[in-house]
Amino acid sequence: MSMFKKLLASVGIGSAQVDTRLEQDSLIPGDMVRGEVHMVGGDVAQEIDDIYMYVVTHYEREVNDNKVKEECILVKHRLSERFTLQPKEQRVLPFAFQLPYETPLTMGRQPVYLRTGLDIKNAIDPGDSDFIEVRPHPLMEKVLDAIHLIGFQLFKVDCEYNRYLGRRYPFVQEFEFRPTGPYRSRLEELEAVFHLRDGELEVLLELDKRARGFLGVFEEAFNLDERYARFRLTAADLNRPTDVIADQIDELIRRQIH
Repeated sequence: MSMFKKLLASVGIGSAQVDTRLEQDSLIPGDMVRGEVHMVGGDVAQEIDDIYMYVVTHYEREVNDNKVKEECILVKHRLSERFTLQPKEQRVLPFAFQLPYETPLTMGRQPVYLRTGLDIKNAIDPGDSDFIEVRPHPLMEKVLDAIHLIGFQLFKVDCEYNRYLGRRYPFVQEFEFRPTGPYRSRLEELEAVFHLRDGELEVLLELDKRARGFLGVFEEAFNLDERYARFRLTAADLNRPTDVIADQIDELIRRQIH
């Protein structure tokens, strides 16, 4: 039996006990989430209608000029159909499901957590949740390192409601960079959005130019100052030097702001 690195908080239903154990609590998008739900019956038999597991995160949405936090369920995974847990019975339910490629990274203050719940007759849903770490996929790491190489520092990471750019879910995770190198006098910021798929990463870059004279002010007033650029990396790019990819991103940015 594999060693479990994480024991989620135990959930008590009457005198029955339920806890969820993860093999790994540090994952990258696309990884398999594996573990076991351990159950021990109480003093009486209990009919359990359902056991399910959610992967949950939050994003911000602007409503009437105020930012509100909304919950997004990334995964709803059903572990078991209806069964009866007998007194003192011990039952172990293994589970495995894929963490979506669109799962946001837990950088900054972005939470991603696993919620385990049971549906029991005449009982309040005893939901239980625990945070997991979501690290950058190697292709994302390559891009983040390359952007740093050309003179940008990561300033902020957050998830924002965006029906246009969001695909499977109604939000995107935005990575905001501030220029520290040669672009300091030309760009206010650089924003990146990642769209990860199996073996491929699409990157959308949004450039915010500084106002330069009257025309620059005019462009800013009409939101024409934002420039967009897209590029893709595949698994083959993992073997390419980061500085080569940095040069290509640099060229892309220079073409957009000239």
